[in-house]
Amino acid sequence: MKKLAALIGLGKVPARPRRARLQLDTADTAIYAIGDVHGCLDELLALESVIAADAARLTGRKLIIMLGDYVDRGPASAQVLDHLTQPPPEGFERICLAGNHEMQMLDYAEGRSDLPPWLAIGAAATLHSYGIDHQRLDQVYRAAGQADEIIRKTFPAAHLAFLRSLPVLVEAPRYIFVHAGFRPDMELDRQPDEDLLTIRSAFYERAHLLKKYVVHGHTPVEEAERDGARINIDTGACFTGRLTALRIWQDMGRYLSNR
Repeated sequence: MKKLAALIGLGKVPARPRRARLQLDTADTAIYAIGDVHGCLDELLALESVIAADAARLTGRKLIIMLGDYVDRGPASAQVLDHLTQPPPEGFERICLAGNHEMQMLDYAEGRSDLPPWLAIGAAATLHSYGIDHQRLDQVYRAAGQADEIIRKTFPAAHLAFLRSLPVLVEAPRYIFVHAGFRPDMELDRQPDEDLLTIRSAFYERAHLLKKYVVHGHTPVEEAERDGARINIDTGACFTGRLTALRIWQDMGRYLSNR
C-alpha cells in the first residue's frame, strides 16, 4: 500500500512554493532595515523605540524592513512572532522577509523535514518558547511520530500563516533587501529562493559586480559593515545582545542600535 501511495502521490507533502519578490518605490520614504532578531524580543522592542525617536524628526513615509531569522537561539522566538503578527509601531509600515530559520521551522511544521535538522540550528530555544520540552516528549511518547504530532499542533495558526506569507526579497531603485544575498552574476528573477536565504561565499566573492546596494543579514559580524555595495547588519543579537538597524533616508545611511 505504501508503494502504491508513493506512485500516485498520496500523502506527499507539497514542496516549498516560490516566495514573493517585492518591488518598492522608496521616494520620500525613510527605510529602517533590521538585522537578525533570533528570538530576542527585548532587544527588538528597545530598537523599535530608538527607531521611533529617530523617525519623529523625519518627514514622509516610514517603513521597517525586517531581514529574517526571527526564531531560534534566543529565548523568545514565539513572542517575537506574536509581536510581528501584530500591527507595526504607530506611524510605520512594515515588511518582514523570510530567513532560513523561518523556512526550516516551516519545513518541520508542514512535514517536509524531521526535527533534527531544525534542532541543529537552534530549534530547542524556539520549542522552549512555546512551552515544549522535546526531550521529555521523546521519553513519554516512544512511538514514531507521536512527539512530532504534538509539537506541530502547538504552533499557532497565526504563526504558521505568517511564516507562509513572508516574501524573500525587496527591490527598490537603488537598494535590494534580502536575508542572505544572491549571485551578483545572475539575473534576480532567476535566483532560487534557497540562495537568497542561505548564500555566503558566492555572494561575497562577487560583490564587486553588484549594481545596487544590498542590505542583508545571515552572517553575524561584530559591527555592521559596508563592503562596497554590500551592507551586513546582522550583529548577532542572540550572542551579543546588540540588534542593529540601518536607516536609509534621502540616500544617506545611518546605523542604529538597541544600545
